[in-house]
Amino acid sequence: MAKVLGVDYGQRRTGVAISDETRVIAFPRETLECPRVEQAAAAVARLAEAEAVGEIVVGYPLNMNGTMGARTERTDEFMAELSKRTAIPLKKWDERLSTKIAEAVLIEAGTRRTQRRKVVDKLAAQVILQTYLDASGGGG
Repeated sequence: MAKVLGVDYGQRRTGVAISDETRVIAFPRETLECPRVEQAAAAVARLAEAEAVGEIVVGYPLNMNGTMGARTERTDEFMAELSKRTAIPLKKWDERLSTKIAEAVLIEAGTRRTQRRKVVDKLAAQVILQTYLDASGGGG
């Protein structure tokens, strides 16, 4: 079974997480500093190809009431750009509260604010990917 790549796309930073081969556990991978959508898509595509993942799960930033907003439009643009750069299947996954959960974990661990900024995006990607793996039955 191929690994899954989880992505928390952001305007300045994009967090990336990866699953184990059994698709049970998500691990934070890295935070990409890519201010342009083309840069972020290219970097994610390169990483996905290098890791030989079977699918890419992109956090989809719906509003709390389930509606779409400006952030969902930017994420759609990112996914369109990413689909031009890789044939790996892409899936949208509801990412509501993923960053809040990641921040809460870091605060609980006593992580300083400056350090939190460096890792929160890849931890949010881990939360997105882990909820996806749990919902899809993991290695099941």
